[in-house]
Amino acid sequence: MATFLYKLGRLSFRRRHVIALIWVALLTLAGVGAAGAPAAGNSSFSIPGTEAQKAFDLLEQRFPGTSADGATARVVFKAPSGEKMTDPGNKATVRETVKELSDGSEVARVTDPYQAKAVSKDGTIAYAQVSYKVSGMELDDASKDALEDSAQDAREAGLTVEIGGDALQAVPHTGSSEIIGIAVAAVVLVITFGSLVAAGLPLLTALIGVGIGVSGITALASTLDLGSTTSTLAMMIGLAVGIDYALFIVSRYRAELAEGREREEAAGRAVGTAGSAVVFAGLTVVIALVGLSVVNIPILTKMGVAAAATVAIAVLIALTMIPALLGYAGRKVRPAGEKSRLFGRARAQDAPAKPNLGSRWASFVVRRPVAVLLLGVVGLGAAAVPAASLELGLPDDGSQPTSTTQRRAYDLLSEGFGPGFNGPLMVVVDAKGSDDPKAAFTAVGDEIKGLKDVVTVTPPAPNKAGDTATITVVPASKPSSVTTENLVHGIRDAGTGVRADTGANVLVTGSTAMNIDVSQKLNDALVPYLVLVVGLAFLLLIVVFRSILVPLKAALGFLLSVMAALGAVVAVFQWGWLSGLMGVEQTGPVMSMMPIFMVGVVFGLAMDYEVFLVTRMREAYVHGEKPAQAVVTGFRHGARVVSAAAVIMIAVFAGFIGSSESMVKMIGFGLAIAVFFDAFVVRMAIVPAVLALLGRKAWWLPGWLDRALPNVDVEGEGLRAASGDDDGDRQLVRV
Repeated sequence: MATFLYKLGRLSFRRRHVIALIWVALLTLAGVGAAGAPAAGNSSFSIPGTEAQKAFDLLEQRFPGTSADGATARVVFKAPSGEKMTDPGNKATVRETVKELSDGSEVARVTDPYQAKAVSKDGTIAYAQVSYKVSGMELDDASKDALEDSAQDAREAGLTVEIGGDALQAVPHTGSSEIIGIAVAAVVLVITFGSLVAAGLPLLTALIGVGIGVSGITALASTLDLGSTTSTLAMMIGLAVGIDYALFIVSRYRAELAEGREREEAAGRAVGTAGSAVVFAGLTVVIALVGLSVVNIPILTKMGVAAAATVAIAVLIALTMIPALLGYAGRKVRPAGEKSRLFGRARAQDAPAKPNLGSRWASFVVRRPVAVLLLGVVGLGAAAVPAASLELGLPDDGSQPTSTTQRRAYDLLSEGFGPGFNGPLMVVVDAKGSDDPKAAFTAVGDEIKGLKDVVTVTPPAPNKAGDTATITVVPASKPSSVTTENLVHGIRDAGTGVRADTGANVLVTGSTAMNIDVSQKLNDALVPYLVLVVGLAFLLLIVVFRSILVPLKAALGFLLSVMAALGAVVAVFQWGWLSGLMGVEQTGPVMSMMPIFMVGVVFGLAMDYEVFLVTRMREAYVHGEKPAQAVVTGFRHGARVVSAAAVIMIAVFAGFIGSSESMVKMIGFGLAIAVFFDAFVVRMAIVPAVLALLGRKAWWLPGWLDRALPNVDVEGEGLRAASGDDDGDRQLVRV
């Protein structure tokens, strides 16, 4: 591995014009494809294998032309103080609005509140349901404008009017904080390298890689049904790893220059050593992201694969374009320890090197491993406590900021019709196998009326064939409550009895039921996913470190950091701690996909720091240093760079906290805090403490396994042997 990458690094350095041209051409090609592609919308949300999805598919078959996946809008009216919606003047205004709404070419139907009995008991609130023939992201601007204009006309007549539903949904934006994250990354790079040119290389290559990845996703969005969130998450992860991977190679290049090597040779060795770590770190991230496909939720699979592709591009760019750009930079990238004139003079060559902060910290940990280990574990354990009260759900209009019309419409409906009105359940009765379908429909409705927590049960609405009917059930509790979840299970249990009596099949669907099924599916998939991803990465790390205990320690440390991060997410987004600082206007359940997505991404990123930091320790150990001294050596060479990489990644992820999309905001915060816990508590404190306690046992590997494993030479030993660097004065340690 190291020898191949060494040759690739030297080739890229020499043929820098060709390498640069290839990547610029790819960026241009992707950009042209993205410019000519239709805008990405929200990916179609389907959950194969769930009852809610089966019911949805059945509706499309038995009720053709109803546009089950079309956009909807609820235009909610509230009468002025002291008036009612049934007053003649208000009634005329509403009916005029309904007439205006019906004129649109994309409108499928509009319900009249007075005919549909959609007026609250106190008469102050009413709503009209608008159904469209196309999805919310496919709606023409003219249809959206007509919807808003109709509402504005009713407002001018004296009514309070708000619009809920997905008809007015827009592509989320991330805000200026994303730019701030990149700016912070730039400052950290300048401080780390002491040179504007050296600092600019990782930023430039990361932006090119993300540009290719995101443009490719945008170009394929319509063909592959990729949602707008897919490109945002790919950008988030691609920027973070792209900067980090390039940072490690540039840092190693400067270290090789400091040892007196020529620039082409230094570039080759940097790619051969640090590049090997980049390859394996990238592989762990790709495994974790692609592994999300085991959950069998298409939108999650697409997000994972798209982000994995962007990570793969970041790895390739770091291995090829970084040495090419180093060739262009020439002497402007200085050896480690030297700074450009802008940042002060270089250290004299004959001046003794003082122990840096990383060395001093590692020495302290090696002297006090038990205290550091206990403090780190207890601290992360305390941060993980809120995770015990984790509640899962999917975002709806109730999680929108109070400044939006969707949220105000949600609140008005709750006020007028009860908290469960925003999460109605749709019961689909398939009576195709029943001898008396009408009796079956009636039996299902009567059975549901006898259940607890039911406010309203509408009469069965059969299709034209008369073999299938829908029944709308309004719960008494809010959509995300445990009581509503119990009601869904209660209806399904009651349906089992009805099927035995009548032969009709009862299915429950709707957004609330879908959320419940998604949460259950994700919970069921979490353990298999962990086994797959952690198992594959564990085997990969055994090959890299040629050790059993080091990969095991890496996996256990990851579990600590991810649990602590989940605890922080619960504290902020569910409990409301620091919610104002994070821009969280509405607390509620944590997004259902958050735990498993965080597990996948954080595991991959956690292994990045494990590989970059511990490979330096192993490199020192196999060249004869004692275990404790190898830990200090690893920190002397790697702590500064790993710390800088972590700060950069935290800054990039934190930049997405400013997103208007609640899912992106939550993931940005979760990943940022997870990287903080993993890099600065687990890798910088717990890892050296455990290695100090284990001593030589940390690097133990059974002889039979050592012989069976391929030698990937991450430490670049083949390069040393080929060049005679060791000069026979250092004997390799067999581990």
